[in-house]
This record gives sequence, structure tokens and C-alpha cells, in this order.
Amino acid sequence: MKAIRRFTVRTVLPEPLRQLEELVLNLRWSWHHETLDLFRAVDPALWEAVHHDPVRLLGEVAPERLAQLAEDRRFLRRLQDTAEDLHEYLTAPRWYQSLSGAPSSIAYFSPEYGITAALPQYSGGLGILAGDHLKTASDLGVPIIAVGLLYRHGYFSQSLSPDGWQLERYPPIDPNGLPLTLLREADGTPVRVAIGLPPGGAGRGDGADDHGGARGPAEHGAGARELHAQVWLARVGRVPQLLLDSDVEDNDPAARDVTDRLYGGGGDHRLLQEMLLGIGGVRAIRAYCRITGHPAPEVFHTNEGHAGFLGVERIRELVSEQALTFDEALEATRAGTVFTTHTPVPAGIDRFPRELVARYFGGANEDPHVPAERVLALGAEDYPGGDRTVFNMAVMGMRLAQRVNGVSELHGEVSREMFGGLWGGFDTAEVPIGSITNGVHAGTWVAREVLDLAAREIPALMASGRGWEEVRDVPESEIWRIRGLLRERLVLDARRRLRESWRQRGASEAEMSWIDDALDPNVLTIGFARRVPSYKRLTLMMSDPDRLRRILLDPDRPVQIVIAGKAHPADEGGKRLIQEIVRFSDGEDVRHRIVFLPDYDMALGRLMVQGCDVWMNNPLRPLEACGTSGMKAALNGGLNLSIRDGWWDEWYDGQNGWAIPSADGLSSPDRRDELEAGALYELIEDHVSVTFYDRDSAGLPRRWLEMVKHTIATLGPKVLASRMLRDYVLDLYTPAAASEREMVADKYAGARALAGWKQRVAKAWPGVAVEHVETDGGESPQVGALLTVKAVVALGGLDPDDVAVEVAYGRVDDADALIDPSYLDLGGAEPAGDGRLRCTGEVPLGRSGAFGYGVRVVPSHPMLSTRAEMGLVALPPAPPGMTNGDLR
Repeated sequence: MKAIRRFTVRTVLPEPLRQLEELVLNLRWSWHHETLDLFRAVDPALWEAVHHDPVRLLGEVAPERLAQLAEDRRFLRRLQDTAEDLHEYLTAPRWYQSLSGAPSSIAYFSPEYGITAALPQYSGGLGILAGDHLKTASDLGVPIIAVGLLYRHGYFSQSLSPDGWQLERYPPIDPNGLPLTLLREADGTPVRVAIGLPPGGAGRGDGADDHGGARGPAEHGAGARELHAQVWLARVGRVPQLLLDSDVEDNDPAARDVTDRLYGGGGDHRLLQEMLLGIGGVRAIRAYCRITGHPAPEVFHTNEGHAGFLGVERIRELVSEQALTFDEALEATRAGTVFTTHTPVPAGIDRFPRELVARYFGGANEDPHVPAERVLALGAEDYPGGDRTVFNMAVMGMRLAQRVNGVSELHGEVSREMFGGLWGGFDTAEVPIGSITNGVHAGTWVAREVLDLAAREIPALMASGRGWEEVRDVPESEIWRIRGLLRERLVLDARRRLRESWRQRGASEAEMSWIDDALDPNVLTIGFARRVPSYKRLTLMMSDPDRLRRILLDPDRPVQIVIAGKAHPADEGGKRLIQEIVRFSDGEDVRHRIVFLPDYDMALGRLMVQGCDVWMNNPLRPLEACGTSGMKAALNGGLNLSIRDGWWDEWYDGQNGWAIPSADGLSSPDRRDELEAGALYELIEDHVSVTFYDRDSAGLPRRWLEMVKHTIATLGPKVLASRMLRDYVLDLYTPAAASEREMVADKYAGARALAGWKQRVAKAWPGVAVEHVETDGGESPQVGALLTVKAVVALGGLDPDDVAVEVAYGRVDDADALIDPSYLDLGGAEPAGDGRLRCTGEVPLGRSGAFGYGVRVVPSHPMLSTRAEMGLVALPPAPPGMTNGDLR
């Protein structure tokens, strides 16, 4: 008989070992090697058998062994020391505690988190980045409260069919078998949060998996039902992580399935997940702060659009509890909200039919504090080129946040292009979307051997994060020795995974004998591991199979490639790409040189970024937002071989790896792939492999190791998540907290004033105009002269302080468009009659050549984050043959 429910029975530890449970329940162990050493000492063989999962370890260790450990004074001393170290880590002041003006608390919302393979609540880069964000916050003492969902089946486990087709399994996850505890009230009752669901409805909207059922937005109205969720608490070092779980008795079967799997189901199902994450997540935070006394968040950080409804819930709170209007609550909410976009691909953004969102937020379930039409307006693509039929989660996230950023400089540029319609009156360069380039958590991704070498050779680096240039003085023989150890570790684990995969595919032991010699610990090893959407071009390396075969089998400079990746279960095209790679790598002539390892997860990713000599990345530029796996490889002494996209476009310097030339602009995708594949082959044949195999009399590849040292010395301080999080704290969180405080002071006087001012300006703006512009600078101005610009503007009933009259000036192109213009406020304002204003200013002529200028009027208020915030601008009438766009 098959069990109808799986659950975990936890071990009762002997009293002397009770601190083991405290260590297990704080996920700091996932990046703290001394704690992992302690767990290994409990039972070394079992530790390997449970794949380094301490919860499983304590659940399966023999009672006799626990009794022995309870009497082992040496082990008990180690246990005490480790527990005391954790306590000091959790309580001692850190970097953040030295700051002034920083927020008392930050709420961080993400649909997925990659903390450890033992907590499978992630699918790819977004989750891994979120996990690194939390770990780094813990290390720096940043008071973040994280919010997510607990998926009972995670993402999926991947295997291969005999013919190489991706197969998915969704193994059940028992929260009691994870390092989690239920959030409980003071009386021990589990905390429940609920969101309202309208009566009736048609279910998940994903075809064959339709279950009927759950609906709902903010507060439940008359006749409405509710979606309930319990809250699991994970401790990520100093950071509490709240995970909402709808699998509770209060829900009907359809509602229980809302948190069944990550990115599963169709429109209804996904919308319910995102409503629970955003609306329910805010309510979970309120409960957590009430129970624990944790300071309420001043700043809310939305990690991608999936959690955007948190802003709707915060507006509802302010309207219902503080008697603000919707617009006033919107301003208060925006001030303290940060939104990070992670995709340069429109298809990667969640967009729902407007009718679907209206059904969930309107009708019998409509909350009077958040009218459905106002909610719909937040996600409307009501700009030129937008789709009026959809509700865009990223657009809503940006409208609900005063500060928006991409995750690399190039991604910031792409995002300004993608979302510029929200600020339609302004040039792309002025769209208020900045960038903070991602980073990676060294404790998670850097091999212990590398950390130990750094501790021995550069102690200041480990103690204070300074001294990166001293990497150049580390003995090359030591670096090469460690690189060999890490490469061998990858090879041995790859053989184990290959054997398991071929066994699952139905191979006999006799058919797997070749695996004993698959890969070679002494051969140049290239890694490629990522999700498998088409733009990441998994199969670009196979554009010319014969040439790839020659590269792999070169008798003097052989190359081996280790590949891993998952396609979304609904992505048939991605699955075909995997099958193509698998079929090639199954070939008897090359299977010892190129392998595909299924079930890519954090554990495999760590082995690959540590063990590969070269990290390869060949997306369609500029569709890779950041691509942090190459950062992890660099910290481990690997070199990058990549298209200049994401972070690599920003930090490639010609000495830290190789840049694959990108054939941007070609209209033929096949021709572009052909050219870029040819460049990839040439780089591997004539540069990468030549440098790797060029050895001196001591057997060392001197030039290669010079590049490795240069890579670590120059990229090390840039690619760390500690640099990234400091940027978030100083550039986004702290200014957001200041804006939030300005809004809420004196019973939200700031929010009320700004909302009223914006309404008045927006109403009057059609009457604002630049009526006349003239200059006085002579017929032939020279460099160093000043050009006097005079403008008369109509204020449309506004006060002079409500606007700024600006002159934009600088170089112009052949079409007279300004190139990277500078801006100057025209002062000397004086009334010109009939509600008009005359302004005068002097423009410096700092360079020779083609020069131009334009004049505009923009709203001006001290509480605006930028002058582009409202998307309003008034320009002079366009001369014949030109448009106002030419004048900007």
C-alpha cells in the first residue's frame, strides 16, 4: 500500500547534544565550514549518504552513536564552541550597526530563494541571487525580514529518458523535515494569514490540472471566501525568513494547492500565488513584528514583479487605518519601496489578462479602500506600444516604487528602453531606472581550499576584505595545485552523476563501464550551466559539430565540457535543446570529453564553478540581465569566456578572460549564431587551450596563472555580494527610508501634501507651455564663451515654484539630436503677464564643433525623487520638419 502522506519524525537528542538542534535550525551552517565539520563528525559516512543535509543526518543517525557523542568530551567542547560562535555572530554589532540614518528594518520579498540544496525553494538565478542577498545581509548585520512562499514540491527534479528527453518529477517536501519552525502566537497557536476570495470561480486555469476554486484580493467582502496560509520561519543567520504555506486544513483542496510548486500552473494559479506572496506576505510581517517585537520595516524591497501586490496591501492599510486617500497612501507607499527588475526579456514578465485581475479584485470581493479600477490602473500598459488588454506585474511594481534598478549597468540601459513608456515625456537616458550590479556570496560559492589559501597567504583579506592586490604574490604552484584538486573533485562527482543518470535511463552495468574514464582531471575543463531558454543558446557550441569534435579530441590540447541546465516544464523548445546536447554527448567517440549532468541544483552548481577552468556564457546580447555564475567561477580562479553581456560587459578588461565578439544588429538569427559560434571556436582553439597548455619547465602554465591572479585581484572586490548589498543600503535603502520618514511625519502630512500637489500639477499641465525661446551669444560664439538663453513659459495656473525651466545643451548628431546633454535651470525668473514667466540663463560653451540646446519645463518639488518622476514635460513647438522628440 502506498502512503497517503509523507512526514518526518524528528530525533529526540540527548540533553548534552541539544545545541545541535539550534545549529541545524539556523541556516548559517550552509556557508559556515566549521559548523559543517561538526555535523560531519557526527557520522562521516552518513553525512555523505544524506548529501550534507543536517536535518536528515539527525533524523537517521543511530541512537547508539548519539549516546557515544553525548559522552565524548572532545565533541561536546566542539559543540559548545560552535554554538557560542553562532551566538556571537547573531548578536555582535556588524557593518550596518555603524551607519546613521539607515532604516530600522527592511522587508525583502522574492518568489524564490536559493539558500541551500537542502531547502529546494528555487529554480534559477533569481532565487540564488535572493539567497545570497539574505546571507550577505546576515554577515553585514542588515536588518532584513525576508518573505516568500513554501512550495510543497519545490521546482522539479530533472532526469533524462533513454533518448535524452527531459523528464520532471515533483518529489513531496515535508516542512517538518526541513530546517523550519512554525511561526506561533504567544499561546502556541500557529499564526494564520488570510486573503479574501470572491465566491465561486473556475480554478487554476492550467488545463488538465484544473481544480476549481480559489479567488481573491485584499480584504474579503460580503459573501467572500478566504485563502488561508500558515507561516514557516527559517533562520538565515541573523535574517528571519517567512515562508507562506497554503496547505492547511482551513482551505479547500484547490486553495491548498496554491503553494504546490514554484512557477507551476496557469494564469489563475500564478495570480493567486503572487497575491498570497504580496498581500499575505505583508500580513505575515505584521504578525511577526507583533509577536517578536522586531521593528516594523521602513523600506520594502520587491525582488521582481511577482510580489508587486505588497504595495496594494500597504495602500489598503494606510487608507483603512490612517484615513488617507488612495493617492495619499500611494505616495507614502512609493516613498519607502524599492523595485528590482531582473529580466531584459519581455516574455519573462508576468502579465495577466485585465479581466482576470478585475475578477479577483472586483465584484463581491472588492475592498472599498482599494477600488478595482485603481488596482487595474497600476498594472496598465497605457503607454504607446503597450497592450491595453493585460495587467503587467513589473509595470505595477515600478508605479508602486519611487526607486527602481536593474542588476547590471547594461541591464539598466535595457530596462530604461523597455519601460521608458512609463516616463514617456523624457529621453531614455533620463528614465529613472538605475542599476546595482549583482554580486555573489563568497562563503557559499568559494571552495574551502581557496578560502584556506587566502587565510594563510593574505590574512588581511579574510579579516577586513582588503588586500586583493596581494593575490598577485601568492605562489603560482599553490594556485595550480588547488585548481587541480577542484578539477579532480568535479570529475569524480560528474562520473557519479553520470552513472546514476545512465542507470535511470535504463543502461546496464556493462554499458556504463566507460564512465570510469569519463573526463580527465588533467584536461582543460569548460563549464556551461544555466536555465535553458532559447536566448541563452545552450547549443551554440554545436553549431559545427565536426569542429567541436576536433576541439574535444585534439591530441595535443584536448578540451572537455561539463554541461548542466533545466528547461521549464512547459518549454518544449528548451527540452529539444537539451536532447540535442545529450544525443551528441552520448556519442561513443566524444562521451568521455563532453557530458550533460541532469538535475542542476546548488550543489552541482557549486562543484562546477569551483572545478571548471573556464566558464562559458553565450547569450544573445543584451538579453542576459547579469549572469552571476561567471562571478563565482572567477572567485575560484576560473576564467570567463563570454559574450559581453550582463556583468561581463561592465568588467571585462582584456586580461581576465576572453570576450566572444557579438554580431549585434544582424537581421538573420542563423547568420548571427554562425558568426558568434565561429568566434567561440577560434577563441578556444587559438587562445584558451594554447594558454592553458603552454607550460614551463616546472609544468606550470605561467600566462594562465597570471590571468587567474589578475582576475581575482581585480574582480574580487567587485563581484562580492557584500559590495552589492552596501550599494543597496547606501544608494537605495537609506534614501528610501529618508523619503518614508518625510512622508509619515506629522500624521502623514508629507504624503498628503505631495499627493495634493501632484493632482494639482497634473490637472494644470495641459496649460503649461514653452512659448518663446531666444539666445544672445553672437553670430560666431567661441569655446569658453557664454550663450545667454531666454525663455517665456506659460504656467497654466501653476506657481513658479511648481516648475523648473531647464535648458538642455551639448553636442548634437547629424539629425540635431542632443548627445548626452547637460542640464541647467534657467534662473532670473520674472513675471511676464497673463500667468507667464520669463527665465534667463547662461550656457557655457565648453567645446568646439556642432552644438545645440533645447528648453523644457518639468514639475519641481523637493519630495520628488527625480524630475522625471511624473513623466510630465513641456517643450517648445516643433519647427517645421521636426517633432518634439527631436527637441528633447
